[in-house]
Amino acid sequence: MSLILSFIESEIQDQYLYDDNPRPWIIGFSGGKDSTMLLQVVWNALLKIPAEIRNRPIYVICNDTLVENPKIVSFIKRTLDVVQKAAAEQSIPITVHRTTPRLEDTFWVNLLGRGYPAPNNTFRWCTERLKINPTTRFIQEKISEKGEAIILLGTRSEESQSRARSMKRHAMKTGRLRKHLLPNAFVYAPLQDITTNEVWQYLMKVDAPWGGKHKELHTLYRNANAGDCPLVIDETTPSCGQSRFGCWVCTVVSRDKSMEGLVLNGDDWMEPLMEFRDVLIDTRNDRSYREMRRRTDSPFKEDDPTTWGPYTPDTRAKFLTMLLRAQREIQLSQGEDMQLISHQELVAIQLTWYRDGIFNHKVADIYNAINEQQLDMSKHEEKFKREEQLLRDVCADNPDDFNLIQELLTLQKNKSLLVKKRNLKDELERHIELHLAKTKRTPEAVHA
Repeated sequence: MSLILSFIESEIQDQYLYDDNPRPWIIGFSGGKDSTMLLQVVWNALLKIPAEIRNRPIYVICNDTLVENPKIVSFIKRTLDVVQKAAAEQSIPITVHRTTPRLEDTFWVNLLGRGYPAPNNTFRWCTERLKINPTTRFIQEKISEKGEAIILLGTRSEESQSRARSMKRHAMKTGRLRKHLLPNAFVYAPLQDITTNEVWQYLMKVDAPWGGKHKELHTLYRNANAGDCPLVIDETTPSCGQSRFGCWVCTVVSRDKSMEGLVLNGDDWMEPLMEFRDVLIDTRNDRSYREMRRRTDSPFKEDDPTTWGPYTPDTRAKFLTMLLRAQREIQLSQGEDMQLISHQELVAIQLTWYRDGIFNHKVADIYNAINEQQLDMSKHEEKFKREEQLLRDVCADNPDDFNLIQELLTLQKNKSLLVKKRNLKDELERHIELHLAKTKRTPEAVHA
């Protein structure tokens, strides 16, 4: 094992010093065994390079979907805080960065706000929004600064046959880098030939250069009988819900074995999370929980859940109530810092409900009925009402135009959630044509 590590460290040093105009390195860190070993091997390799020639910047990025297993989130945060401090003390050119989805892309804004059904294998709307897009934006930002970037991943060819084929397919004929799907981005996987046993042997024998041992990491794996969820940079990465640490709300798989393992080994405070997730799975294909029509007015089939509309207003309110109750129960046992949904998401959900015409349910009322502290959304409600009234005033001469604009905005927002935003222009034009026919007006009259 020592000979293999010496070779890998030597290879990393050689690659690090290779460029005259150093392309930044981006290390994908999930907190699991593979990414931990990758960061540690890179760190130790850099320590053998004189500080004055450590000129290549290294960004350690950790993607937080905002619905990660809370226990894993806490562990990763503590680890990265130590990493950032130690890097500065040891003159290692590493900075830590956390990527998160945009507010409009978060899991709760889509599921509770817009009423998107819990994801499954045929409609995995979460992966791109929660994982791929935040990481891609960070990588593209670094590419725009330097022209190119190199992404270091802890992926290993032993992990799965499909991943091994993917690594081989994208490998360049010469050198250590393989092409990435993003232009001007390359992937470097120094651990691709390391076995799982060798990963654990290394972590158990070699202390972390940023301080401490890996006993807590080993305990997490042992209790959860799981693996880490790798940095997701394309849609070929499988769901992490079944045997890896990933999103606690993952409904793509039938069971979350890692969370089950943690609960069985003493973390029973997570039981409300398991119960809520099970409800999402059990009700996903229940016709009574879904609207009678789809937002895009596409064909609806009674026996085909893929054609059903979003969750009904009552369902969205019910799920929000269950989520906030689970959050409150966990806060009472684990502390007030344990949040499952943010204040910003609650506001965004309320605004989305207003836009969908849901006025019989209010987020603040649901929140205040469960929590001791009061949530005041009056200023946000007033802002929305002012915006709506302004639009109504503008459309005073043609009130039907107000409804048309609202429909077009809704259509655009819904299409933006889809992985492939096909036919958006055609659908917008179709709505406008139907509106003109209904109001017996011409495009010239509308323009005037």
